[in-house]
Amino acid sequence: MSNLKPDSVIACLDCPDHVQAVLEASMWASIRLRAPVGLLHSMPSLQQKAAINYSGCLNIDDENALLEQFTSKEHLSNYELKAQGRLLLSQATSYCEQQRHKLKTYTLHRHENLNQSIDYVDDKAQMIVIGHHVTCKSTLSQLIRVSHCPILVTHAPFLPPTTALFAFDNSPTCHKLLNWLCKTPLVRALTVHIVMVGKETSDNCDALREAYAKLKQAGIKSKKTLLDCRDVAAALNYYQNQHDIGLLMTGAFGQSRLRELLQGSDTKKLLVSTKTPYLLFPKA
Repeated sequence: MSNLKPDSVIACLDCPDHVQAVLEASMWASIRLRAPVGLLHSMPSLQQKAAINYSGCLNIDDENALLEQFTSKEHLSNYELKAQGRLLLSQATSYCEQQRHKLKTYTLHRHENLNQSIDYVDDKAQMIVIGHHVTCKSTLSQLIRVSHCPILVTHAPFLPPTTALFAFDNSPTCHKLLNWLCKTPLVRALTVHIVMVGKETSDNCDALREAYAKLKQAGIKSKKTLLDCRDVAAALNYYQNQHDIGLLMTGAFGQSRLRELLQGSDTKKLLVSTKTPYLLFPKA
């Protein structure tokens, strides 16, 4: 029987360098969404049994020595992998409790790879939080492609944002993201910069103005900008850096495969270049 709770924020604890950042980001989202946090650990595949060093990933001393015992071996048995996962989940639970946010947390210990685990939680989760450096063989891009749930990718350390950049391209996915932003409490307290990259045509100006008006009507403090630039990722990075914006939000892989092949994927470029938390909304 599944212990997955509906509408949870799922914290993926697969990356040692980002465990604390993922927990911080998950708690930040959970408070705003009023959702429980599901602490997810996926056991490595049979082909990947190399020991992963989780010791010191959280500032909890009493169990660090226990986690260190798993790093002394080149490969771990199934029993040892399960024990390491249980210990990590216990430590993550203790860390969340120490933050005194009064959050509801529970654990999900999956004996499968991260890709399969995300598929398992995808339909019921409200949001998935993942570290920028994943340890599974599937790349970050592949994990995002298969998800039907908003994914928040975080670097370490996680810094709670006060502003957000919503990259708007008038696509069906962006309109779906716009509708979600108008309803979700996640960004209610943030100033949202809605930015469109493209020519200053009447169609683009009208689309941007309508999207901006929709955010304002939803009670979200907003600013709008149209950037005339051919390189979408470079323009968004420049604007985000110039205005010191703490959260990037885009649709995920909205381009056609042919355009990605010819010009490269804007989503992939942003995943590489963005140094802030990055919220990706699933393709419509």
